[in-house]
Amino acid sequence: MLTTAEPLPDLQVLGAGSTDPGRRRRLNEDRIAVRDDLLLYLVCDGAGGHNAGEVAAALASRSIVNYLAATSTEAANLPEFDRFGIPYGARRLSASVHKANRDVAEISRTSHQHRGMGTTVVAILFTPRSGLMHVAHVGDSRCYRLRSRHLELMTQDHSLLTDVLEYRPDLDDTKLDRIPRNIITRALGVTDELRVSVRSHPVVSGDRYLLCSDGLSGPVPGPFMSELLRLPESAERVSQHLILAANAAGGPDNISAVIVDCSTGPDTALPLGPTEPPPPPDSDEENDPELLILGSEEIDLDDHSSNIFVNALTEVYGRK
Repeated sequence: MLTTAEPLPDLQVLGAGSTDPGRRRRLNEDRIAVRDDLLLYLVCDGAGGHNAGEVAAALASRSIVNYLAATSTEAANLPEFDRFGIPYGARRLSASVHKANRDVAEISRTSHQHRGMGTTVVAILFTPRSGLMHVAHVGDSRCYRLRSRHLELMTQDHSLLTDVLEYRPDLDDTKLDRIPRNIITRALGVTDELRVSVRSHPVVSGDRYLLCSDGLSGPVPGPFMSELLRLPESAERVSQHLILAANAAGGPDNISAVIVDCSTGPDTALPLGPTEPPPPPDSDEENDPELLILGSEEIDLDDHSSNIFVNALTEVYGRK
């Protein structure tokens, strides 16, 4: 079993959150979950006609919570890292989001009233044994971390603007200005297959995390958000301050803020991963290339391995 070299300081976290319709929306299609018992915190921002966004966000939130609650006992008996050095907590959180996606997609597909609904999600899960937090997100709901008075964005929006910049970073700003800011390229409920961005980060005592919908990150400037997060007040009070700030800036959309405080934990960020590296793959070739680029080189596999490889590629990429 892969373990850390020595026991970590107790990791204690406590969260609170607030959500508000904003000034221009009649309904609130955001949903939040604060589960200190599961060390799970999330924000979902629903979208879709006929109030379907509210249904999508509520269903996704409930599905993620239920999945992680149902697997908590099993997870307690797993090592912190799998044989590849990947945290089980990250895989489990990602699996919960995939389950939520299938649940939302099923209702969207079978109910005419809810057709076309979807939701973003940003969720964090803490695993005290490894001293890690895992963040999973789909869409443009965000996770920030305040550490030593420095505010850092921990997620990257799945938006049309981000995709365009990845392909064309040299595009003229006047053309970028024409790209709508409210178009996201990933959401739960659109299709049965979904790419979920997941990362793991070491937790440090004193960390404060913010999960929010774009109703907060859009109208409230980063420096002012950082100023509010640095207030020596409870997570609940700070989340309320952030809601008020978004409404003071016009409140153009539903607003959600979940704050998580880490009161105890390691004093410094620990290395990510197990102390023992994952075993290298078996190979009899002395001149095997260090790195293979998919699509640029032939990969020599035996028949059994080839079938597994092709099936995996087909499942992930939809082609052979």
